[in-house]
Amino acid sequence: MYRSHNCGELRLADVNKEITLAGWVQKSRDKGFMIWVDLRDRYGITQLIFDESRTEAAVMQLAKSLGREFVIQVKGTVIERESKNSNIPTGEIEVLVKQLTILNESQLPPFTIEDETDGGEDIRMKYRYLDIRRNPVKNSLLFRHKVTQEVRNYLSNLDFCEVETPYLIKSTPEGARDFVVPSRMNPGQFYALPQSPQTFKQLLMVGGMDKYFQIVKCFRDEDLRADRQPEFTQIDCEMSFIEQEDILNVFEGLTRHLLKKIHNIEIEKFPRMTFDEAMKTYGNDKPDIRFGMKFGELNAVAKHKEFSVFNTAELVVGIAVPGAATYTRKEIDALIDWVKRPQVGASGMVYVKCEANNQYKSSVDKFYDQEDLAKWAAATNAKEGDLILVLSGPANKTRAQLSALRMELGNRMGLRKPNEFAPLWVVDFPLLEWDEETERFHAMHHPFTSPKPEDMHLLDTDPGKVRANAYDLVLNGNEIGGGSIRIHDKEMQALMFKHLGFSPEQAQEQFGFLMNAFQFGAPPHGGLAFGLDRLTAILGGQETIRDFIAFPKNNSGRDVMIDAPAMIDNAQLDELSIMLNVKA
Repeated sequence: MYRSHNCGELRLADVNKEITLAGWVQKSRDKGFMIWVDLRDRYGITQLIFDESRTEAAVMQLAKSLGREFVIQVKGTVIERESKNSNIPTGEIEVLVKQLTILNESQLPPFTIEDETDGGEDIRMKYRYLDIRRNPVKNSLLFRHKVTQEVRNYLSNLDFCEVETPYLIKSTPEGARDFVVPSRMNPGQFYALPQSPQTFKQLLMVGGMDKYFQIVKCFRDEDLRADRQPEFTQIDCEMSFIEQEDILNVFEGLTRHLLKKIHNIEIEKFPRMTFDEAMKTYGNDKPDIRFGMKFGELNAVAKHKEFSVFNTAELVVGIAVPGAATYTRKEIDALIDWVKRPQVGASGMVYVKCEANNQYKSSVDKFYDQEDLAKWAAATNAKEGDLILVLSGPANKTRAQLSALRMELGNRMGLRKPNEFAPLWVVDFPLLEWDEETERFHAMHHPFTSPKPEDMHLLDTDPGKVRANAYDLVLNGNEIGGGSIRIHDKEMQALMFKHLGFSPEQAQEQFGFLMNAFQFGAPPHGGLAFGLDRLTAILGGQETIRDFIAFPKNNSGRDVMIDAPAMIDNAQLDELSIMLNVKA
């Protein structure tokens, strides 16, 4: 037996017990006649003491050789600690060591294995197995386990059945690029890794499984950012004989369950907002409603003067920043520079300070009088002491720019508090969106999303105005889940493929298996998928997902720890019937 206890469980009640511990050396302090060692494992830290008056000389000598991250086993007696440490649960005791065994020596780690480390992100990703020993990463992985466990408990109690679906599937056009896998037994043919189990969960509904879920890996060959990985995990769910309201109720319940179990927070109201309202009011379809700064459209009160920038713009829109009228010109110029960055892309910004006694000071005083600016304040709901910031230009682009500015200000002003949670349903998404590059409509969600029946007549005449039976669950400005009511009728699915530009032959080639299944009594069905990585990070008070993934990849999609992706040798390529033509 390597240990009788772990390093986080011994207390005063254990004094005088003979125990065995095993773990890693966190640090060692050698005073000559006495040595203290902090022994660490997943559960905590226990202080060991080697005392030359009570410890054998050979054991003392061996203790002097201990370095950071040595793996050791000790046997000894629990004693009360003279100088207690209230910062750790085991801080009232220590172990007087009688026997010491070095199980494995360690090289000096490339960074300190402590909560506040001196290691940069690149070096910590290269030595991820060492980074996991640190409490912030270890605790994030344990937190993810707890979230996952609660998800399984909740869904299982509602009679959902967990079913695994294949990873080696057929490549289908669902938006993002597929990762492809060559087939040795079928030369020249490829599997694809699933972007989601979408068609399989629909087939499970055709199969009568009624309520399905799966915590599943998905793969998309997309450009990466802090909250996106090439492989990610979904809580994938589907239900039969339901309508949109049923889906929303079940997954509101799951979100409430998680917030209650994990944070002891109860949220009764999940507000709902249409896609159009979200875009008009916040400039994006996943607004953070923990703080205000709603958009105020100014076309009616800012045009038709002599300011050509506004007169020629499709949209003039602003926000009121609470209490920011005290900003200096230097601070405002810094915000203007921020929106001009290529990542945001604005050409400039107008400001209005709402000062005392209904007086306004603006960067465009030359063109607008006090009465005009008062109308701006009314449109943006600005109060005395607020700062109005205004952007203009093409409608969609300008809304996106102002949304980015709003979120940046929310961060700078401490309005996006990680211990506050504000869920929101966004509903009534467009069914289709126009792609300028391909000059055709694409499914905003996926080709299996059903249109709202009352908009069906618009499919032929004005397809861009057709709304979908689709919904997203937003939490703190992040989309944590999304789904739709599916098409379950073969004729309707064929019509959808037609509007997406598929010929009947192409639709049959790509999705014939699903179309064929719909001929055998497909039930009405719908579902939703949560992004587990993102959901866990937000519940854990973080915006990025990497620390909640055991072995993440960097922004180039590389695993720098195992150095993947990597070249394969010519013998493997020949076996797969693949010839490389790598462009420089």
